[in-house]
Amino acid sequence: MSLTTHMQRYPRSICAAAVASALLISPSTSAQDADAANINEKGKLERIEVTARKTVESLQETPVAITSIGAVELAEKGISVLTEVQQFSPNTTLQTSRGTNSTLTAFIRGLGQQDPLWGYEPGVGIYVDDVYIARPQGAVLDLLDVQRIEVLRGPQGTLYGKNTIGGAVKYVTKEMSGETQLNVQATLGSYSQRDLKVTGQIPLVEDTVYLGLGYAHLNRDGFGEYLVSALDGQDKENYNKDLWAARLTLEVHASDDLFFRFGWDKTEDTSNAKGGYRLIPSILTDAPVPDSKFDSYTSLPTWNKVELEGYNWLARYNVSDNLELKYIGSHRESYSPTNIDFDNTALPIFDVPAEYDDSNDTHELQLNYTGNSYSLVSGLYLYDGESCGNFDAVLGVLGVALGASGLTREVSGCNNSESWAAYAQFNYDINDKLSLSLGARYTDEEKSATVNNGLIFANVYPYTDWFDGYVRPDGDLVPQVLGTDSDGDGVFEGAAVESWSRFTPRVGVEYQMSRDTLFFASYSQGFKSGTFNPRATVNEPGVEPEVVDSYEVGMKSDLNDALRLNVTLFSYDHSDRQYIGIEGDLSDPTALDQRLRNAAETAAKGAEVEMTWVASDNLQFDVAYGYIDFEIKKNNAIPPLIGLASTPENTLNIGANYLLETGFGDITFNANYYYRDDYLLFETSDLIEQDAYGMVNLSARWESVEGDWYAGLHVKNLTDEEYLVGGYDFVTRDEDGNFGPGLGGDTTLIGYYGDPRTIHVTLGYRF
Repeated sequence: MSLTTHMQRYPRSICAAAVASALLISPSTSAQDADAANINEKGKLERIEVTARKTVESLQETPVAITSIGAVELAEKGISVLTEVQQFSPNTTLQTSRGTNSTLTAFIRGLGQQDPLWGYEPGVGIYVDDVYIARPQGAVLDLLDVQRIEVLRGPQGTLYGKNTIGGAVKYVTKEMSGETQLNVQATLGSYSQRDLKVTGQIPLVEDTVYLGLGYAHLNRDGFGEYLVSALDGQDKENYNKDLWAARLTLEVHASDDLFFRFGWDKTEDTSNAKGGYRLIPSILTDAPVPDSKFDSYTSLPTWNKVELEGYNWLARYNVSDNLELKYIGSHRESYSPTNIDFDNTALPIFDVPAEYDDSNDTHELQLNYTGNSYSLVSGLYLYDGESCGNFDAVLGVLGVALGASGLTREVSGCNNSESWAAYAQFNYDINDKLSLSLGARYTDEEKSATVNNGLIFANVYPYTDWFDGYVRPDGDLVPQVLGTDSDGDGVFEGAAVESWSRFTPRVGVEYQMSRDTLFFASYSQGFKSGTFNPRATVNEPGVEPEVVDSYEVGMKSDLNDALRLNVTLFSYDHSDRQYIGIEGDLSDPTALDQRLRNAAETAAKGAEVEMTWVASDNLQFDVAYGYIDFEIKKNNAIPPLIGLASTPENTLNIGANYLLETGFGDITFNANYYYRDDYLLFETSDLIEQDAYGMVNLSARWESVEGDWYAGLHVKNLTDEEYLVGGYDFVTRDEDGNFGPGLGGDTTLIGYYGDPRTIHVTLGYRF
């Protein structure tokens, strides 16, 4: 929330399309027109509207655990990347995955997905204007002109469907105003940051057809460097950024009741592959622990690429004052060749060059009805996705030790999905205080998969010219190991195919004790799709979906005009968790046949508290606290589960916002302290653990009296905290705590770190 919406108005609006896989949030949004629906009287709490239940509602009247961050707040805090949003939502982890700049690791309440390989489904859904972003590659979204970001905590299995067992992150944009507008913004900052963003809109047919556009180029030098590169001519910057993105949006306001929107977006990220930090020295080569957490070594090329392109379309028809019909469709494609040096030395000890190639189509038809004492949200949803890839685990040093020229385990394949779902949620006001909500979704899904997997006694890379002079041998180098073999003769006739269906209900009760206090309780269920093992070595069956049964009780209360307190208590059971595991009695030798199984069951309980205090006309404080307690109920995973990944027991954010009114414009000062308790990087290993840490961020943002000029100064991670966000742990450890060689023959214990202290200045002009 923000104190600045009372400032002098300037006529502009937010373009209605998000660059679904590209642009950074733009601080160009003037505080004056951030969201006309969010009414904020000076010195009083802001009324915030959200669409968590696919209809527009007040945040305080929505019986869901949700954090909403508006465009003004994002601009005031200088939030420029999705991962920063985790600070403001309790029990939430949004971090950049290991070896890339753009792959997302997302957990909410300890539920998510660590492994981004094709075939493994996310546990937190990412949506841009209700368009589902299916894969984690490219999901560290940089958005342009966002109206707000909503973080929904807890399973969203009824309205949003599969792969939202932890929750969902929604980007919501605003329809265009139809006026001719242009905004130009430049940013300079630490590590030679140089960003340029241009957004605008123009009416093609007055009051009817509008065209919106956006372009951004985001560039920054590396936080560190590759100290040694085995290949000549490589760019040695590490943790750099080099990205451009563009989008176009066409809106047609055919009548007061009929609206169409068509959007296109494209992103190309050519930032270097990220090299990890060796936490212990190599025992095979001269690769000591670097002085900087952002320095590394590599034997691979340092280039990396993420290409994303998408189309989306929306049709909305208000049949009457009570009935709305809506159709949302999309087509998205992504391609990402990448270089991940697991061992981070100049020798090919454990290198993984890889390719990811994905495409998907979605179609959703909604019917929403509002009566005198009830409302209905319902729809049909279709999803058709292809997720393919290949990686080469190059173990060259081990291959030479075995007398070969090298050694590679090559894995390739596809894991494709076709699903349809029907859903409905019915909300009924029993009386003026008591309400009941009943929801259900039926999903039917078919998955088909192939896996090719085998050893090659040479160092092999995905394609010819992966680096200068490399020529890949012709043909298929490894056999197919997973598919359909109906007669058992070892010859596959096609892909392996399995189908699953799930019925996911939701029941809720809400009690509006007073105009400003809501109590609610709910039971909901969500599931993560069944799948096939993308690393299979034999023709193993698929695994069943993971299921989460969640219970919540909560209160949302504006205690007075200046103090807001929202509290949620939750517990859940997480069954049929998908891990490499065993079946049956450990003492039975036949049980040691390891494969992907539904191998574990866990449970958790916790609390979330969000508070806002408007201390004066110009001063506001915000607090967000999360707590989670975890329990393992069944543990047949190999290695066994020991805790939650990337999920601290406690998270805390304390923020303050002060508005200084001057004769040359208003200045908003913002500060926050963010604390994360210690946490494991992996659920099955304590070899890499992040200690508890706290981070301080400071911002000052000025806007001219006329509202055309604006500027911001933002300091992130003021005390330069060092904190882990990813890693690899291919080592052994004896009883005395000494490390020995793991896969590849080296002591591969690697960490990837969040951003160091940065300072950036933004200047923008809108007309």
